[in-house]
Amino acid sequence: MFTGNKVAVVTGASQGLGAGIVQAYRNRGYRVVATSRSIKPSHDPDLLTVAGDIGDPATGRTVIDTALKAFGRVDTLINNAGIFMASAFTDYSEDQYRAKLSTNLDGFFFITQHAIAAMERQGSGHVVQITTALAEQADARVSSVLASLTKGGLNAATRSLAIEYASRGIRVNAVAPGIIKTPMHAPENHDFLASLHPVNRLGEVEDIVRAILYLEDSGFVTGEILHVDGGQSAGH
Repeated sequence: MFTGNKVAVVTGASQGLGAGIVQAYRNRGYRVVATSRSIKPSHDPDLLTVAGDIGDPATGRTVIDTALKAFGRVDTLINNAGIFMASAFTDYSEDQYRAKLSTNLDGFFFITQHAIAAMERQGSGHVVQITTALAEQADARVSSVLASLTKGGLNAATRSLAIEYASRGIRVNAVAPGIIKTPMHAPENHDFLASLHPVNRLGEVEDIVRAILYLEDSGFVTGEILHVDGGQSAGH
C-alpha cells in the first residue's frame, strides 16, 4: 500500500466549489494540481496550478503530465469543471450548445483518459464527477436540457467506467448536487433557488466536499451517483 503523500487533481478549481475541494484535499495532506481558465499561480509547493481551457485536449494532458512530473502519481481526479445555462430549449444558441459540450463532456473525456492511464500503471485510483440532480429529476421551474444532456452523460459514463476498471483498482463515482451557494448564483436569486429543494435552502460548498471525502474513504463504493441535493432527486 502506498504510504506517501497522495496526489489529487481538481478541475474548475479557481473559486466556489472547486476551491473548496482543493482546500479539503490539502487539509488531508494531499498534494494537489488545480486547473481552470483563470486560476492564479500558487505559493504552496504542494499545490500546483495550471491555467487552461479544460475543453482543449491539450489541457488535460498538460495537467496530468504536470502532476506526474512534479509528484510522481495521480491518486484522485475530481472532474468539477462545468458550466450551466438555464434557457428554454428552443432559445439555446449553437455557441451555447458547443460551449456546454466542450467544458462538460470534452473536459471530462480528455483529462480522465490521461488520469486513468496513470492510475492503471500504479494499480489504484479514484475518479469523481460533479454532475447535477436535474439530470435525473427534471423541474418545470428550471429549463435545463443541456445540463441533463451533458451531466446525465457523465452519470452514465461514471457507471460504465466503474465497471470497466473495477478489477484494476480504480473506482469511479459521481456526486450529483442540488444548487450550491457559490459565486455562480447572484444573492437576489437565492430565495427562489432555495425553493427548488424540499429542504428549502441552498446547499453549501461544505455539503459537497463532505460527500466527495466520503467517497474518497469508501473503498467498497464504485459506480455510485451520490445525490447531495436537499431532496430534489426524491421529488417535490
